[in-house]
Amino acid sequence: MTIAILADEVLKAEWLAREAPAGVEYVWADSLRSLLMIEADAYFDLLYTADPERIARVKPVNGKPLFVNAVPWTGKVTGTKVIRINGWPTLLRRPVIEIALTDAGQQAAVESVFGVLQWRYQLVPDIGGMVTPRVLAMIINEAYYTLGADVSTRAEIDTAMKLGTNYPMGPFEWSAAIGLENIAALLKELSRTDERYALAPALEQELAAGEGHP
Repeated sequence: MTIAILADEVLKAEWLAREAPAGVEYVWADSLRSLLMIEADAYFDLLYTADPERIARVKPVNGKPLFVNAVPWTGKVTGTKVIRINGWPTLLRRPVIEIALTDAGQQAAVESVFGVLQWRYQLVPDIGGMVTPRVLAMIINEAYYTLGADVSTRAEIDTAMKLGTNYPMGPFEWSAAIGLENIAALLKELSRTDERYALAPALEQELAAGEGHP
């Protein structure tokens, strides 16, 4: 099986951390245009964004399954011709990958592709944020509310979460690894229908300033 993939260096490294089974070939694209020109059995757009131009251009090639890293956006936004995958940095290397179908007829394609890859996956509802990203975004947002209220420092909050919940990273460490822009994009989508996900002012300020904190 030939799998065409569009990814940045971070996601490519996470993907390659899983050894390719015999008979599987990865072909790496450097743009959406080149991705869709490759002859492959399955396609992964891990750099997907839900802007109108990309939505219009991202379509399956010759009926082959096309997976898009569309964590914030449901099938109502992406259209029903693509399969949503949780491809956020750090989450792509988890033992189980979250998949959301935008059409019930896609399940056979998911079983086929992930069976060949020998990757475990979990089907989740076609909702914004799927499951794990939704939880993480809420935790990270609450951490920014706490930071903004001067209750504690970043380092103290990270340490408390790691020791208290046994998380592999604290919320600020995790937001830096995932990308604050990704967190904010999800929170903005979720806050359209649920004000609990409104961005913390400290998070908005950091995003506007373009600051990054390891």
